[in-house]
Amino acid sequence: MHSSPPPPLFAAFPAVAPLDREMTADLQHKIDHKTKPLGALGRLEPLALQLGLIQQTLAPQLQQPHLLVCAGDHGAAKAGVSAYPQDVTWQMVENFLAGGAAINVFSRLAGMRLVVADAGVAHDFGPRPGLVNVKVSATGTQNYIEGAAMTAAECADAMNKGATLVHEFAAIGCNVLGFGEMGIGNTASASLITHCLTGLPLSDCVGRGTGLDDAGLERKRTLLAQALAAWPERGEMNQNAEAVLARFGGFEIAMLAGAMLAAAEARMLLLIDGFIVTSALLVAARVAPAVLDYCVYAHCSNETGHRLQLDWLKATPLLDLGLRLGEGTGAALAMPLVRAACAFMNDMASFESAGVSEKSE
Repeated sequence: MHSSPPPPLFAAFPAVAPLDREMTADLQHKIDHKTKPLGALGRLEPLALQLGLIQQTLAPQLQQPHLLVCAGDHGAAKAGVSAYPQDVTWQMVENFLAGGAAINVFSRLAGMRLVVADAGVAHDFGPRPGLVNVKVSATGTQNYIEGAAMTAAECADAMNKGATLVHEFAAIGCNVLGFGEMGIGNTASASLITHCLTGLPLSDCVGRGTGLDDAGLERKRTLLAQALAAWPERGEMNQNAEAVLARFGGFEIAMLAGAMLAAAEARMLLLIDGFIVTSALLVAARVAPAVLDYCVYAHCSNETGHRLQLDWLKATPLLDLGLRLGEGTGAALAMPLVRAACAFMNDMASFESAGVSEKSE
């Protein structure tokens, strides 16, 4: 007798509904009849259209914008996949809590509430203002160069905790959510996830992360190739998002993927940051492809694989500033552009209301 296969990790997540595009013509008419030539506001115009479709209104509003930064440690970090020691993860979380990091500065500037979630940092912070303790493990993930980074149960737990956080944000009216991360070694995880879920060559997906030199980059590529070779089921599981995430992911990446699914289900606008956050989106999009309808790609980072991810997703980023910091900084920097798109939609005069003649036919 054959036993039935185990349920997928993501069975608990409701399906994300694709955007209802019935209002497209009305929204486009409103945009086109503002006091400007057609298309003169460039990327702000499709952004305003997307906002209207997500909220199903001609007058979208931005309410209680949050920026969720998930932090976790990676067992593979001790194997040399990063230029920095693993302790930098908890030290940077302390910097977030003290208000001294780039994401603190930029989220304040953007008017976003910063929430730092400890998904699995190998450090005991104790109860701290500004920190949400949602640890899946007190020691971080296992070393995926030797075996699975996490169990299926741990992976599901991380995703569910991410979704629960988003439900709490939605309950207080949040309808815009940016995503960031902190975890020494997580560009290596993101490279493996990206390779497995897109089929892009692994060597193309691997970048310098926190600043590896040429020798360090070559070592990183070698270690990640070893990690793939050590996965006996990779041939049959390579396209299975659940299996890939549990094998190579970090708790912070899994938490972000669950948070993205919950945010799209709640009809929020999702501000997607850089390489690691986009690897979490690749997982979420395999679970519910319609999650992409709710995404704004904040920027293209200077990490090697990020532009490849964006090209694979057929996504156009709002900004291209050469950033490679992570933390959600690109998402925070894009927020003023989202505010601008919403403001012109609501506050800019139309030709009719301003008494301005439209273009002659």
